[in-house]
Amino acid sequence: MNRRELMLAGIALALPFPAAAAAATPAEWTPAQFHAARRFVDLPVGRVAYVERGSGPVAIFLHGYPLNGFQWRGPMALLATHRRCVTPDLMGLGYSEIPAGTSLSPIAQSEMIVAFMDRLGIAEADFVANDSATGIAQLIAANAPNRVRSLLLTNGDVDINSPPELLMPFIEQCRNGQADAWFLRHYRDRNWARTGDGLASTFRHPEKALSDENIEVYFGPLVATSERLAQARRYGTDMLPNPLPAIAPKLRTFPRPVRMVWARNLDLFPDDGAVWLDRTFPASRGIRFVDDAKLFFPEERPDLIADEARRLWGV
Repeated sequence: MNRRELMLAGIALALPFPAAAAAATPAEWTPAQFHAARRFVDLPVGRVAYVERGSGPVAIFLHGYPLNGFQWRGPMALLATHRRCVTPDLMGLGYSEIPAGTSLSPIAQSEMIVAFMDRLGIAEADFVANDSATGIAQLIAANAPNRVRSLLLTNGDVDINSPPELLMPFIEQCRNGQADAWFLRHYRDRNWARTGDGLASTFRHPEKALSDENIEVYFGPLVATSERLAQARRYGTDMLPNPLPAIAPKLRTFPRPVRMVWARNLDLFPDDGAVWLDRTFPASRGIRFVDDAKLFFPEERPDLIADEARRLWGV
């Protein structure tokens, strides 16, 4: 090797290796990989589906309505080197198998998560939550605070805004059965799913988030049988009565760190929800408002979620 080659080699060694860094980050799961990774745990309420990847202290990711754990595939890939990332499918959604008539209320969901942790031998976890699961995470923090190491909360149910007033017409459709058509149309008319006034409005880029494959993952299990459609509706109606105002005193004594990452100016879950959480949790780490984002931005911006999680976790 001549002098010039040695000099160039020295410069190369001093520079970062983007290709190597990219290779060190696990790839985001495809739908096929997500299905292949699925496991089930038997609980008194039924068979709860979940996936996990990575190693280290546990982080539990709680998904929105009517999604499932596939929502968190991006952040899980980015955080797998720091945490054992676990995402269960909430009761009535995704691939969990729950008997008809089981309560799907936020309180029941929070109790299921604690039982799920017990079954897997998880003493405590960092929680990351979105949409209705943001309320579920608060219930866990209030009623089982020793099981929560930290909370990273995105736009979702807060205090009296649970369920949001703007969601009440849809909940009424869930009550009278008309919501079946909404779920079925997303599955059967996929172009409408990406461009219509349904779930497309919750994504900044629905043409990508609601690809044919992703629609299959999200809506396939919900429309598989009439019983599953009934549970998808039941998830909505069981949001009432609102359990969150009653736990406010407990949240005011929750000692663990909490961080809000909030899409700005959403009609469904406005900025004042994040402000309320920041003022209520005594160990709040503040709010990061996100511009030009929709409700399910954690799926579209996994880099942002991963960055905030690493800061909160100190890794």
